[in-house]
Amino acid sequence: MSGRPSRLAVLAAYGAIYFIWGSTYLGIRFTVETMPPFLSGGLRFLAAGAVLFAWGWLRGTERPSAAGWLNAAKLAAIMILLGYGGVMWAEQVVPSGIAALIISVEPLWFFVLDWLVFKSARPRLKEWAGLALGFAGTLFLAFGEGGASFEAVPGYRIGTFVIFISTLAWVFGSLLSRKTRIADSTLLGTGMQMLAGGIFLSASGLALGEGSRFLLSEITLKSWLALAYLAVFGSIVAFTAFVWLLKFEPASRVSTHAFVNPVVAVFLGWMLGGEQITSRMLVAAAVVVVSVMLITLSKQEDGVRP
Repeated sequence: MSGRPSRLAVLAAYGAIYFIWGSTYLGIRFTVETMPPFLSGGLRFLAAGAVLFAWGWLRGTERPSAAGWLNAAKLAAIMILLGYGGVMWAEQVVPSGIAALIISVEPLWFFVLDWLVFKSARPRLKEWAGLALGFAGTLFLAFGEGGASFEAVPGYRIGTFVIFISTLAWVFGSLLSRKTRIADSTLLGTGMQMLAGGIFLSASGLALGEGSRFLLSEITLKSWLALAYLAVFGSIVAFTAFVWLLKFEPASRVSTHAFVNPVVAVFLGWMLGGEQITSRMLVAAAVVVVSVMLITLSKQEDGVRP
């Protein structure tokens, strides 16, 4: 593994997963308005994966191995099919901001699964405090004015449960990826994982009969633009930054994006969807920022990666 990257590169990668991924919830909602979820997700990851795979192939001498493809398929089934696919399906009935709020429990699962399943060091008191504060902030945000009105939407409860399962799958796959070799090149390895995920999503969509619902005449320009944004920024930029960060940063720290993403999602709902921002939302946003600072500034033991 190469030496420690520059602080600027690390901050830029965090910025990508904090703010770009916060915007993808609205992008997913715009996409599935006129596109079926699994087939649109398949297009997203096939396009992004092809770009990253070609880029990684042309940049180096490394060539993908059969074992690498097998590992890519394993991680793609967990993280992309179950993780992303579940969220895209659920956002047909669950608002983007609420989806982001449910996923905000992700850092807690990172700590718990990393500690219990992957036998990492026991979380420190400051880290538990930051997690508790961030979780409290997102709950405070979730149960703000009008937050419960979505429960009357048909399929809402099933959708929220699917997002919860998708979050667990994403966390488990992320932790597993640190011990799973696809390729030495981050670009090549991420491209392989996305191509496998795109195939899984597309096959699932066809198996579920989404082909009959993918009607070009009914797909709006907004959905096409949202899909392009998800592929370029959500997958190529932010997902690559996430995979890269996991090589150098503690998983618990990388997972703090789940505290910031709901805040970004709610503010974008206000900016682009005409939703109100209440005092409760502003207080919750401040609490979330403080929680991220607590976890990010917590010192890790030298030479130890959880």
